[in-house]
Amino acid sequence: MEAYRKETEVHELRVFSSIGESHPYFLRNSPIVGIDRQLDFAWVKKGKLKASITFSISDNADAVSLPQSPFGGIFVEMNLSSASLEEFVKAVLVELKRRQIITVRIVQPPKPYEPGSDLINYILFKNGFEQEAVLSHQFFIGKKKIKKFVKKEQLKFQTKAKESGVKVQVGSIQNFGFLQEIRTWNREKGYESSFDEKRLIAQVSDYPERYFLITVSKDGNAIGHTLAVKLFPDSLYYFLSAVHPKSPLKSVGELCLLQLFQLAAEQNTNFIDLGSSDTDAGANHSLMFFKSRFSNEISNKISWILTR
Repeated sequence: MEAYRKETEVHELRVFSSIGESHPYFLRNSPIVGIDRQLDFAWVKKGKLKASITFSISDNADAVSLPQSPFGGIFVEMNLSSASLEEFVKAVLVELKRRQIITVRIVQPPKPYEPGSDLINYILFKNGFEQEAVLSHQFFIGKKKIKKFVKKEQLKFQTKAKESGVKVQVGSIQNFGFLQEIRTWNREKGYESSFDEKRLIAQVSDYPERYFLITVSKDGNAIGHTLAVKLFPDSLYYFLSAVHPKSPLKSVGELCLLQLFQLAAEQNTNFIDLGSSDTDAGANHSLMFFKSRFSNEISNKISWILTR
């Protein structure tokens, strides 16, 4: 049900509940525990959607796009000039102020997800937003390039798995025991896995076709897991991954990534997001170097904040 509409000379801002809506980025309409208001702000011209953003609004007057998600941000649906984009940002801020919102946070996705992110980041900066965080994501972009990579590496992949005596499986999620193994293995290596297990289980239950589990096992025991997510229908996100710290095999992570590429080729994926490589101390250069073998692009995810 529509909650608000404001008309300008050529555009109108529509605000309505995002729950029950349908977006290519499915997390925009996925409920968040403890958040009662989750609203879409849509910029419409002559009945056509031009741009939009989804905010979760908390009781302490914070608007976040989006919490507990890889990113939120502004998405441009059709050609939009810089002036119209800025008009949209200003209209959203006016409406958030009317709703007595004190803090506005936006996590703008890297460019492969939203080609206009560079312009959007510029407009946010010009309208008083400050950078709160920057994460560098590594990507492998190109449907044909992914398939070419798989064709080139497939024999090596099969040979390495056979020589190591391991089995590599990929498929839908049947149970969630792997989440505890990921958490335990990472903890034994000295760092915590930051994911909301209850929300993740709910998302998998609601969107089982979007999640894929890759498991490497030896002698019937799992020694590595990777959870991949289709955040968009044409993308694949390397979400969670862990290797048993006592595994004698050094190629488990590589086998998981090679299987991820095979999955991407089968799914006709346009790009693979290998995620960021950060620690509390800063950039994880060794992990970035490892991923560089499997990436051909780097793009930043910027977190913005505006406090009034």
